Amino acid sequence: MTQEQEKPTAVDEARPQTHTPPPYKVILHNDDVNYMEYVVETIAKLTPLSTEEAVIKALEAHNAGLAVLLVCHKERAELYQEQFQSASLTVTIEPD
Repeated sequence: MTQEQEKPTAVDEARPQTHTPPPYKVILHNDDVNYMEYVVETIAKLTPLSTEEAVIKALEAHNAGLAVLLVCHKERAELYQEQFQSASLTVTIEPD
């Protein structure tokens, strides 16, 4: 007995290929204008980061000039960028 190879069906061929969007980094820039407390509160409010994580990221940006807040898909990163801009904080995005 021989086994037949399975041929793709029309249903298999019609299924769309799932594509994972490339990840983007959301980068917080040092801010000499706003108080640290405001920066921390804003990070915690706009992202899924806890207050403790927000403190660490704010201090990293303050000391190093930049801090990667999180990595997500491009559309979400653009949304974060707009939200931080509305809060008078500088955030850039770039491919990971």
